[in-house]
Amino acid sequence: MAASMFIALLLDVLIGWPGWLYARIGHPVSWLGRVISWADVRFNRAELSDAARRRAGIIVVIAVVLGVITLGVLVTWALPSGWIGVVLTGALAWPLVAARALHDHVEAVAKPLTEGDLECARQAVSMIVGRDPATLDAPAMARAAIESLAENASDGVVAPLFWGAFFGLPGIAAYKAINTMDSMIGYKTDRHLAFGWAAARLDDMANAIPARLTGALIALSSKARGTAFRTMQRDARGHRSPNAGWPEAAMAGALGVRLSGPRLYEDGLSDDPFLNPVGGDPRPVDVYLALRLFRRSVLWTAGLLVLLALV
Repeated sequence: MAASMFIALLLDVLIGWPGWLYARIGHPVSWLGRVISWADVRFNRAELSDAARRRAGIIVVIAVVLGVITLGVLVTWALPSGWIGVVLTGALAWPLVAARALHDHVEAVAKPLTEGDLECARQAVSMIVGRDPATLDAPAMARAAIESLAENASDGVVAPLFWGAFFGLPGIAAYKAINTMDSMIGYKTDRHLAFGWAAARLDDMANAIPARLTGALIALSSKARGTAFRTMQRDARGHRSPNAGWPEAAMAGALGVRLSGPRLYEDGLSDDPFLNPVGGDPRPVDVYLALRLFRRSVLWTAGLLVLLALV
């Protein structure tokens, strides 16, 4: 299974998910998104009590996860054995890894920031974070891009490969379903606090190990390994997310910048403590340095998959 996940990562890094293919058939995550959106409209009704909405959310999470696991098991059973099956499993897992897309989205912020084109940078950063881009200056946009890169290095790369390496197609599909539900309904808003409770809690559990592993990989990829590890151990638990703080704190220590801290979302101010508060505000060049660390951490991930496959 680790060999299949290595193939999936290799295909993603080399090809990504081609635009022409997306135009023709969409993407598995967008297919999941349509199912989750339907369930949100159908079962998360305003006239229901919070207890009823929470129960409905639990049932939806169970149904979606069991559905994709069942599909993954059936597809796995239908695949041939041997190396042909390994390669086909990797090809099927390929769209569930997002290393190239993540790199490209963050690079799309770094380029105009470096050139001083703040309006173009705001448009690019609005594609990857939920903050109001109109309120962001250059350091804030650099900070947002680096935080998104660090957090999604776990959610989009390490975590799906981790679950796929141990549980094959059912594992990687279940993880993507959980993570997609969390990103769509796992918010602490009036509409989703009760209905999305199960999705958010399950996502926290699914990311507990991968997030810490991602932080370690980022630290190992840095020349300032000791500082990155110390920052991660000291500051990660102060993050509002039980998992995102680990890769973000490691990235902050590795780059010598401060991340997180107060930020303005559409629903109000989030007054969070800084990660690595002794660091300075990130510069545009730091986004490129973060991308270099990300590429190195992807190489570490590939190496671990090869090692696991050999073992």
